[in-house]
Formats: sequence, structure tokens, C-alpha cells
Amino acid sequence: MKIHLVIFVSSTKEPTVGKTLIKTLESNIRPVRGDIIDDSGFHPEYHNGYEVVKCTLKYDTNECFVSLAPLVLEKEDIELHTYIDRLKEHEWRIVTKEELIKNETN
Repeated sequence: MKIHLVIFVSSTKEPTVGKTLIKTLESNIRPVRGDIIDDSGFHPEYHNGYEVVKCTLKYDTNECFVSLAPLVLEKEDIELHTYIDRLKEHEWRIVTKEELIKNETN
């Protein structure tokens, strides 16, 4: 099954600059609400993984959209763009909300 992990990342220092990111992978394991997802792109100083808050299954296309709990950077140690760059280095990509809605409803 194609799994699409979706997360919203924002910063208390830059509240209007938040980004939605998605990472797509193949897996025989389907996450469920409450699971904790770990990924090499997540910065270890800020969490031990993200909690699954919603799963949307699309059986006709064999896909699962997994919404992860939003991350708000509150520490001054790292800037938002640095965290996003780290995610992008690990196969995450920025998506618009319109693109995400289109993918979930098609």
C-alpha cells in the first residue's frame, strides 16, 4: 500500500510561515490513530516521533493518507527553514493545501 505521511510544521517565531510536508512510501503496515511514527528526517532534539491523528484510506487506489500531529517549533535553537530543509533531505516535500485536498479526494 502507498502510504502518504502528512505533517504541518510551523514556528512560534514565524507563525505565518508554516508549511505542509508529505512523504510517500510503500508499506504493508497501515498506521492507525495513536501510533507514533519515527522518520530519519525528524530532528531528535524536538520529539520522539509524531502521533498519527487521522488515517484516510483510499481502497480503490491502494493508498493511505496519514495525518501526523502538527509540530510547532518553540525552541530558539533551530529555525523553521532549517527543520524543513532536514525533512526535504529525507524525501519529504512541501505541498500546498490545495494539492493535498485534491489528492485526498481523488
